[in-house]
Amino acid sequence: MRLERPSLKWEKEHIAYMKEWDGDRLSPSSFRLKEDVPYEVYLEELAVQDEGQDNRVPSTNYFLVDDNERIIGMVNIRYYLNDYLRQVDGHIGASIRPSERRKGYATYLLSKALNITDQLGIRSVLVTCNEDNIASAAVILNNGGVEDESFTEPHGNIVRRFWIER
Repeated sequence: MRLERPSLKWEKEHIAYMKEWDGDRLSPSSFRLKEDVPYEVYLEELAVQDEGQDNRVPSTNYFLVDDNERIIGMVNIRYYLNDYLRQVDGHIGASIRPSERRKGYATYLLSKALNITDQLGIRSVLVTCNEDNIASAAVILNNGGVEDESFTEPHGNIVRRFWIER
């Protein structure tokens, strides 16, 4: 298992990953592809997002890839928190391919992401999940998360917030 940056090499596998979500909300949203946008354009837009342009916080996106060159998961690491991220999305957003869940990959992916936040000098890492996402809460706790006060979004969704001290 290794982390790989998005590139043209991963186009077909990225599309296959997205198809498994079958209309579910893809997380992190930075990996969402639009049917009418060529992959090269997606990569250009992702580079702009990574730099923190267009009202975005600088970030880095990675695929978690297995030895068979299959994307198992995706992670977006944000370099600092704005007001929205402090309440809802945190420093790290991640997902695991639906067919690969419940195999320990999410815990592994979060630990790899935390190694990157260490390199970035982020000592207090905020990781969040929706209140009903028991599996994600367990992954965060398994990586040392300490629960903080939850946040209720305007539409009523409750976001659980966890801090991981490094």
